[in-house]
This record gives sequence, structure tokens and C-alpha cells, in this order.
Amino acid sequence: MIVAIDAGNSRLKWGLHDGAGWLARGILATADVAWLSEAAEEWPVDARVVVCNVAGARIGNEIQALLGKRHRDIHHFIATADCCGVTNGYENPRQLGADRWAALLGARGLTEAACLVVCAGTATTADLLTAEGYFQGGIILPGFDLMRAALADNTAQLPLAEGSFHDKPRRTMDAIVSGCLQAQLGAVERMYANIAVATSDSVCLLTGGAAARMLPHLSIPARLEENLILDGLVRYGAAI
Repeated sequence: MIVAIDAGNSRLKWGLHDGAGWLARGILATADVAWLSEAAEEWPVDARVVVCNVAGARIGNEIQALLGKRHRDIHHFIATADCCGVTNGYENPRQLGADRWAALLGARGLTEAACLVVCAGTATTADLLTAEGYFQGGIILPGFDLMRAALADNTAQLPLAEGSFHDKPRRTMDAIVSGCLQAQLGAVERMYANIAVATSDSVCLLTGGAAARMLPHLSIPARLEENLILDGLVRYGAAI
């Protein structure tokens, strides 16, 4: 059994995997990490726990303290030079975010085609993975909600918008939502152009809280993979 934990800046996701499929999954706000102990009571004591934490040292220490009393087989996941069929092309492989690396491992488990791996959370990342399993590099930009918040916090007359997406917005709320979403879509589609001609079955894989908002408006082959990071952690957990 493997327990995969993805502690992001805003949300913490976990899943219990038996090697064939998910037996249980859950999600909570990262700020509510203490509630993880309740979920852990249902996990097998001998399960291997793999933790991907990009929420800072305090959250990492709290997870270790919560689970360490019950589980001895706990692994804190970090990026490496290669793992599970993926080669890390970062200049310093260990500087790659653990969540991005886990998503790349998850993507490799789903397809052997060239793909763009997009994690749309507090920040949006878009990473290029070749058909040979080589991570070429990627971009980081503020996520959709962070863009909206930046406008609300730094301008006198633009609110935290709750509008709708339109190609030609005619209301301020819609203009803000559409502009922030267009920025996300444009960045993703420009990155995808790097692999669009690599193979006929190249695809964009999206995960994260804002992924479902982006998916209907993309003009490239794309699909939602809600558990991409957890999938990567399970692949790693099975390999160590």
C-alpha cells in the first residue's frame, strides 16, 4: 500500500493506492493540515507514505509530526536527475519543484507521447516532456486566482472579479476574468507549440484547481488528469 500526499500552497490532496487503483482519496485546505491525522487513522500502519510538499518547512514538519507517530515508512519526495523513465533536464535537477517533478512522473505513466504537463494552482506551470521521457524545461507564471487578486490588491477601481469568460467582454468583471484566463491559455498554447509537431498524438495534460476552468477554452489537444501529482508519487513509491 502507498499513501501519496500532495501538499500545495492552497490545497492538500492525499490518496491510498493498493498498486492497482485508488482505495480512498481526500482533499483539504493546506491550512487545515492537522485534519490529516483523522484520515491517517484509516490507513494501514505498514503503508509506505510519500509526501510532496511545496507549502514550506512548517507544513512539512507538521505532516511528519502527525504521521511519524504511526508510520515508519515515510519518504519526502524531491526532484532528482532521473526517475521512473523521466530524465530531468533542469540545469540543477534538485531545484525543480517537487510537485512539477511528480506531475512529470505521473504524465509518463499515462502516455509515452510528447506532452505538455500543466499544473494550474496558485501558480501555473507548463513543462515540456518529450516522447523519449526527457524533461526539456518549462515556465512558471501566476495562477488564475493570483492574477485576479493582484489586480484587486494593486488597483484602485478593479475588484476581485467574479465574472464570466467572453471572447469580447463588455463588463469589467468579465473583462478581468477573461483577461486573466486568456493569459493562462496563451502561455499554455505557446508552450505546446514546442511539441505540437513532435508526434501526431502529443497532448497537454492538465491538473490543479484551475485546470477545469482552462480546459474548455484551449485550442490544443488537452485532457484533465485530476490526480497527476498523486499518480507520480505512487509511481515513485512503487519504485523505491
